Amino acid sequence: MQGIVIHGARPVCGDIRVNGAKNAALPIMAGTLLTEGPNELRRVPRLKDVRILRQILGSLGMAAQRTDEDTLNLEVVDKDQCLAPRELVEQMRASICVLGPLLARRGYAEVPAPGGCVIGDRPIDLHVKGLRALGAEFEEDDETTIRVHAKCLRGTTIDLEGPHGSTVLGTANVMMAATLAEGTTVIKHAACEPEVQDLARYLNACGARIRGIGSDRLTIEGVDRLRGIPYTIIPDRIEAGTFAAAAAVTGGAIRLQNVCPDHMASTLRVLQRMGVCIVNDGGAVRVEGPERLQAIDFETSPYPGIPTDMQPQLTSLLAVSDGTGQVTEGVYPERFTHISELQRLGASIRRQEGGAIVRGEKTLQGGAVTAKDLRAGAGLVLAGLAAHGKTQLRGVHHLDRGYQQLEERLRSLGAELHRSCVPDQPPRTSHPQSDEACA
Repeated sequence: MQGIVIHGARPVCGDIRVNGAKNAALPIMAGTLLTEGPNELRRVPRLKDVRILRQILGSLGMAAQRTDEDTLNLEVVDKDQCLAPRELVEQMRASICVLGPLLARRGYAEVPAPGGCVIGDRPIDLHVKGLRALGAEFEEDDETTIRVHAKCLRGTTIDLEGPHGSTVLGTANVMMAATLAEGTTVIKHAACEPEVQDLARYLNACGARIRGIGSDRLTIEGVDRLRGIPYTIIPDRIEAGTFAAAAAVTGGAIRLQNVCPDHMASTLRVLQRMGVCIVNDGGAVRVEGPERLQAIDFETSPYPGIPTDMQPQLTSLLAVSDGTGQVTEGVYPERFTHISELQRLGASIRRQEGGAIVRGEKTLQGGAVTAKDLRAGAGLVLAGLAAHGKTQLRGVHHLDRGYQQLEERLRSLGAELHRSCVPDQPPRTSHPQSDEACA
């Protein structure tokens, strides 16, 4: 089986340029379904998720072509296709973002239930609630396929608050549908994430009328049409945070280029609390890890809080910190598939409801581990970089969904890792540290 072999305990140092944000690029790609004429999207990362959505859009009548390393041209050439292919949609959750644009532009959409990482309960009930409020009618005879139609969407006031805060993709879906609805739509408890803001700015540049960008209350005045445009995707704050964490966990020093420090402020504050030196450097961010990290408590929450997509990486840092820290997952309480794998490397972690207690160890020892979702995989890469000896990581297809050329870029910073065949079933490793060690 293809995997990544990591020889750890080496500091990462140097400059790294951050790619465009996956979580902004995907909804914006879906948003091009709303437009007439060509779109030129710049800084679109080369990722598995981008490739899959590009294929989905192609099946929906979109001409999509890469013109250079990070530019993607998209234009609707056939408006009669409304069925998204199941074999593609089931591979990624963000594919649900085609629902709102198809409904608004073509009046009908048929989308299989989306797939993606298994990180706990991620229902689409708020998507349905918002689109239904605009006038959409859902067929409920098949739990595996979402069929929805609307002769006309009409603006209204919609509350998208969920049990764990706002819904990012739900906000994106309803906002996109509302751009072509009659009248005015108000979305209360809208997601404020930078990726949602980037989608709104893209839509406004296309001719939409969206106010309140960056707040939890969006006002959208419907327009008759949107036009395709050139647009540049924002930097990926999660990729930037992951590389910053790599410097922190290895005691290295890197300079992040093409970043928006404000977008990753909560992550940088966590790293500073752990003893990491952070310096804004003329549009870049310099990150220097300490000799030993300090354990802290932290809790994830919707933006501007600590991103849930950084929780596994920060948990790996706690595993080699001085002291004991508590992790509370405020967005996806079951997002802890990385814990059992970190324990294989000698981490002392005790799971508790909605979180975990992590007692820092002086060092981790390399071993065989498996990534069970995208960000868990990133956390395990960081643990492997910090560990002594060799770490064999399976499940690297998850990493390919969200990190472009991760091994090559880490090697450019001095890390020693490469893709190779690894055993299909990693052996159980016995370490003195276990759940009971933290009791």
